[in-house]
Amino acid sequence: MGKKYRIIFDRETCIGALACNAVAPEVWKLAEDGKVDLVGGTKREDGKFELVIDEKDLTLNKEAAESCPVYAITIEEVVETPQ
Repeated sequence: MGKKYRIIFDRETCIGALACNAVAPEVWKLAEDGKVDLVGGTKREDGKFELVIDEKDLTLNKEAAESCPVYAITIEEVVETPQ
């Protein structure tokens, strides 16, 4: 089983530069307000959106995160806790 990663997207910080959309349009969709939406993401209590991805989707999303001029996208490894 491969590693899992969590994308955390701070939509409030997003300025609509659309760099992430240019890199990964299937994950980062242009929204009506000129910002982007994280496709499949769920809104957290803190207002940020998150989506857990497989390792195979990491490189593309890392490129999207690195392209963001305001650092609205972060990615962290999901660490499984032993049962």
